[in-house]
Amino acid sequence: MHKRALGAAAVTGVAALALSACGGSSPTTPSNTGGAGTSKAAATTTGTPETPSGTAAPVRDANVDLVIWTDADRSKAVQKYADQFASENGITVKVQIATDTRTQFKDATKVGKGPDVIVGAHDWLGELVQNSTVAPVNLSADVAAKFLPTAIAATKFNGQSYGVPYAVENIGLMYNKDLVPNPPKTMDELVATGEKLVKEGKAKQVMSQFVSKVGNAYFAYPYLAAFPDGGIFATKGNGDYDPNKLLVNSAGSVKGGEVLAALGKQKVLSTNVDDTNQDAIFDSKAAPFMISGPWSVAKAKAAGINYGIAPLPSLAGGGAMKPFLGVQMFYVSSKAKNAALAQEFVTNYIPRKDVQLALFEVGKRPPALKEAYDEVSATDPDVKAWYEAGVDGKPMPNIPAMNSVWGPFGQATADIISGKAGAKERLDAAAKEIAANIAKG
Repeated sequence: MHKRALGAAAVTGVAALALSACGGSSPTTPSNTGGAGTSKAAATTTGTPETPSGTAAPVRDANVDLVIWTDADRSKAVQKYADQFASENGITVKVQIATDTRTQFKDATKVGKGPDVIVGAHDWLGELVQNSTVAPVNLSADVAAKFLPTAIAATKFNGQSYGVPYAVENIGLMYNKDLVPNPPKTMDELVATGEKLVKEGKAKQVMSQFVSKVGNAYFAYPYLAAFPDGGIFATKGNGDYDPNKLLVNSAGSVKGGEVLAALGKQKVLSTNVDDTNQDAIFDSKAAPFMISGPWSVAKAKAAGINYGIAPLPSLAGGGAMKPFLGVQMFYVSSKAKNAALAQEFVTNYIPRKDVQLALFEVGKRPPALKEAYDEVSATDPDVKAWYEAGVDGKPMPNIPAMNSVWGPFGQATADIISGKAGAKERLDAAAKEIAANIAKG
C-alpha cells in the first residue's frame, strides 16, 4: 500500500500527521572532517544500510561525519551514492533506516542526535520549518530549472526552498483492459460500464477505492477539487495555501460531497474498502476499475492484469477530478553535524540523472528531474501515464495547518459515503472542527 495514502488514513485516527502526511535543540558540535585538510585514507562507509531494532528510532553514531535517514525501500539506492560521496570526499557516512522518519527526526533533532539528511515527503515541510528542524538548501537557479516546475514548487515554503526533489506521485484511474478496452472520460460513463459488467457477471463491483471506516482524505479530495472553489484551502496571491481560508465546506466542496454520497448509495464506493483489500479487489478481477497510484502497479503485474492507466474521470456539473501531487525530496537538517557536507550531498548528488534513475527503480514514481523523466517515460508508458494523470493536480498542502485536516475531513467523507450524514451538514461540521484545531495550533 502506498505509504502516503496509508499515512493519511492512519492520520484520521490521530489527527496529527499530514498525508503520509511529517524546535529548537542543542547545537551539535561541528565536525572538522570533510574539509580541506581531510585525509581520504581515513574515509569509511557502512556499505549496507543500518536497520533499526523494531520501531525504535535509529541511534546516531557521534563519530560519523554524515548520517542519512531514509525508509527501507530507498535505503539501498541511497547507500550506493552515499558511499560514492564518502569516497570522493574522504569522510565517513552512515545510512540508517527510520520506521517513522518524520516524528523520529523531529524528536532526535531536539536533543542534538538527529541525522544530517532525511528523505521524505514534501508535505512535511511546513511543520519541519515551524519546528526549526530543516535548513534552506542552496540549489542554484540553473539546477532548479532542470526539474519539473511542480516538483520545485513543492519544495518551497514562504518562498524559500528547503529540499531537492527526486520523484513525483499522484493517483489516477487504473482499468482492466480485458474488460474495458478504453478508459471512461466521465464518472457517469465509468459507473454505467461497471454496472453493465456486474450485471453480465464479469465483475462483482464497479470500482475499488480506498475509503475505510475512518475515511481517506487523500482519495476523497479529487471529488471536491472537480468543482470551482472546491478543495481544502484557498491559495494566496503567491500561490501558497492560506490556512485562514478553508474550502472544506465551500459550495464546490459540498457538490463534490454530494457526488461521494451518490456513489456510496450506488455501492460504487464503500467504507469496507481500505488498504487491506483495495488492490486485491482489482487484481482478482472483481472490479474493472481502481483509483490508486504507481504503488499498485507491481501487484497488478504480478496478478497478470492487463491494466491501463488514465486520468481521473470528470464529474457531472463540474470538471475533471484533480488529484493531489506528492513530491518526495531530500532535506538537510538545521542541526547537521557538518552542514556543508549535507548541503553538498543534497544539492550536487541528488540532481544527478543516475541518482534520480536509481531512485525511480524503487516504486516507479516519475522522476522529478526532467532529463531522467524524459528518459524513463520514453520507454515506460506507465510513467508517462501517471504523470499525465496528475498534470492538472496541485501539490498537497505543506503548511502545518494541514495536520488539522486529515482526521476530521477523512471521517466526514466516510460518513457521507456510508450515508450516515448529508454532504453539507457533515462538511460544515468538519470545517468547524478543523478551524478549531488550527486555532489551537
